[in-house]
Amino acid sequence: MSTAAEPVKLSVVFYSATGNVTKLARHIATSAEKAGAEVRLRRAEELAPQEAIDSNPAWGENLKDIAEVPVATPDDMLWADAVMMGSPTRYGNVSAQLKQFIDTLGPLWFQGLLTDKVYSGFTATSGKHGGNESTLLALYNSFHHFGGIVVAPGYANETLFANASPYGAAHFGTGEVDETTLSGAAAQTERVVATAAALKAGRALAG
Repeated sequence: MSTAAEPVKLSVVFYSATGNVTKLARHIATSAEKAGAEVRLRRAEELAPQEAIDSNPAWGENLKDIAEVPVATPDDMLWADAVMMGSPTRYGNVSAQLKQFIDTLGPLWFQGLLTDKVYSGFTATSGKHGGNESTLLALYNSFHHFGGIVVAPGYANETLFANASPYGAAHFGTGEVDETTLSGAAAQTERVVATAAALKAGRALAG
């Protein structure tokens, strides 16, 4: 739970094509609110051509499902004490859509406005060894360049050990996101919120 006088502000920024990352992002946002955080759920703008979207019915359905979610802007990064980003795996790397959003943050990075925030990531891919870990590690490269404080789940408790992903919540397969992954995502979120709350409280005392 957040112990700071003011709640932790968490931005959950994600890109999802067929909906698995969407489910994780919504679950993370709900888990953060339960942990006492103020949350902004934001999506990266779609860049794919319509013919690509039309080739997969699940892609179009997900776009309808997230239509009400605001598109992420640099202000969502400035506002936040902590940021959790999610992306499906694209050839073992972050999706172009999320990367494009990250690339718009250059002016904030140049001014040092992304430093000392807490960052963490989550992902999904179609196969067990389809690049989950490399995607998260690639995402964390950007967070290191931001000067951020990366809070990965590790194997900090039994739930996170069961999720078997020390780098971040990671769904694999073409089926529904399972309860083990959702529980791991919730535990990861609680760790992010608790860390951000401790840092925020410490800065308030120092100030």
